[in-house]
Amino acid sequence: MNHPAVDPPEENEVHEAKTVLDRLRQQIGGVIFGQETLIDSVITGLVAQGHLLLEGLPGLGKTELVRTLSKALGLVSNRVQFTPDLLPGDITGNPMLEENDGRRQFVFQRGPIFCNILLADEINRASPKTQSALLEAMQERRVTVMGESHELPAPFFVLATQNPIELEGTYPLPEAQLDRFLFKLEVTRNPVEVLERIVDQRHMGADPVVEQVLSREEAEHLVALARRVYLPPTVGNYIARLVNATHPGESEAASLVKFGASPRAALALAAASRARALQFGRPNAAIEDVQALAPFVLTHRILLEYTARIEGVTSRDVVGRLLEEVSTQSKETPKTLESLKV
Repeated sequence: MNHPAVDPPEENEVHEAKTVLDRLRQQIGGVIFGQETLIDSVITGLVAQGHLLLEGLPGLGKTELVRTLSKALGLVSNRVQFTPDLLPGDITGNPMLEENDGRRQFVFQRGPIFCNILLADEINRASPKTQSALLEAMQERRVTVMGESHELPAPFFVLATQNPIELEGTYPLPEAQLDRFLFKLEVTRNPVEVLERIVDQRHMGADPVVEQVLSREEAEHLVALARRVYLPPTVGNYIARLVNATHPGESEAASLVKFGASPRAALALAAASRARALQFGRPNAAIEDVQALAPFVLTHRILLEYTARIEGVTSRDVVGRLLEEVSTQSKETPKTLESLKV
């Protein structure tokens, strides 16, 4: 069963973390209107130290979200517009021939990936070779050029975007790279009342004022604190059964699934549940955290049979049915289960 490697966070630590994260939410919400669920999910993902894939139409504020995050967290951000002619070295950097004291040698010139928050805009427009340049960086947080490794700054996050309707000239991300993203989040259009607020309070070309809420060191402390949040055995068991149920033959909901989620999905659910618990001021994760985050973690990790499209079934539909099908019952007694909730 799951046992914490370190002592769980103290009550005052959890309270302070919630206060800071509430301030961060307010700062972002003062710029990105009407996207409360998206903002909460992005904050959860960052505290869990995960990369995020944002899917939505142009002009919905994805770039502004990254800029606001970097200002509020005191981090360095870069934006790369992915295009078919983009080369791996345009992201990671290239060795340049320089002359020093009469000797010529190759010196590595760092690319835009050397930052804290990288916005990979329209990532599915670049070739697979260029997309794969991000794989090592996202997993190992370093890049290797000509056999020499270079560590990326800490913390390091990739926020990638893709347009769901323009498919011509695009290269869908392979499953191995999709699995590196902690969440896949949908950025939806705004209702009338939110559009009215945008028109009233924002001006074209004017940068909104964003106050810095955290330093880089404080952001790293929050990440470390989230890892100390206790994951009860009941919750760990629920995550294991939920991920296992995504595979064909393991549940009725997976009847149209070709390949289910990997063990990395279980680790992602555990990390994100800890982060969400901290965000809402709790020292331990709960099954409710897993249920709230499962659509963001599992949807892009489930590959459906071709017949699913004919029947109009999506990965999100499958995850919703899995949550209904997988029981929250476990070896714990109801009394013990209640005692694990805060």
